[in-house]
Amino acid sequence: MVWIALAIVYVVWGSTFFAIALVVHSMPPLLAAGARFMMAGLILGVIIALRDRRALRVGRRQLVGAAAVGTLLLAGGNGLVTLGERTVPSGLAALIIASIPLWVVILRLAFGERIGRDILAGVGVGILGVGILVVPNGITGQIELLPLLLLVLAALFWASGSFLSQRIAMPLSVWGSAVYQQIAAGIVLIGFGTLFGEARAVDASRFTTESLFGLAYLVVFGSLVAFSAYTWLLQNAPVSLVSTYAYVNPVIAVFLGTLFLAEPITPTMIAGAALILAAVAFTLQRLNSARVASRAAEAA
Repeated sequence: MVWIALAIVYVVWGSTFFAIALVVHSMPPLLAAGARFMMAGLILGVIIALRDRRALRVGRRQLVGAAAVGTLLLAGGNGLVTLGERTVPSGLAALIIASIPLWVVILRLAFGERIGRDILAGVGVGILGVGILVVPNGITGQIELLPLLLLVLAALFWASGSFLSQRIAMPLSVWGSAVYQQIAAGIVLIGFGTLFGEARAVDASRFTTESLFGLAYLVVFGSLVAFSAYTWLLQNAPVSLVSTYAYVNPVIAVFLGTLFLAEPITPTMIAGAALILAAVAFTLQRLNSARVASRAAEAA
């Protein structure tokens, strides 16, 4: 069951970048992302209410916490990815987003936590990899610089949400938290999409079959099936194993983008990807080792 759940997280979350590329082909990015999370949140909420509605009972502080984290993770993180993928290849977007664990370490350092020099060195290598992916493409004009920077900002938003979620009041039920996070993100994204004029430009007759399929895939598989598998894994598998999705997902995304969207793989992209994925793998391994050592010391 562990490997089945892990395979779902690997393949489905890795393929969401491909699905997003299909969605933005004919749909307004912010409104589409908002619709994704609003529908997923409502569907999950109904399922939970039918099974155990106590999971949806939260206090005001917990509700505010879930809304804040959902705004950072999903509205800021996924919303900016959706904007960025209008012009940035899905595989390249996934590689930039793979740097999230590195930004989390930087946030921990900024807030006064002690971080080993070996981990900081690994983070530095990964950030260099991000620079290799962003700067040459932006300078040469092969890809617009602003969307690339939006993807870096998306990684920062996601890292900030992950960092904040461990330090503020959150719903006790993971499922209830997921409902409120997704609904909050949906409200924020639909609000910004409307503010930026996407609602006035919506023409449903221009939505392609591919875009509709991509949106349905993101709602059902990206936000419901894979999230459920991930939640189950956190409760039934070692964190060191679960965290491997961080450097498997981009490989899946690059493969699908190359196979189905004919996205090129350049030498610069290979170099940046190698640095980021190696740095993420090293950093996660060192963090997990430090966590195990700390628990052993406490037990002793």
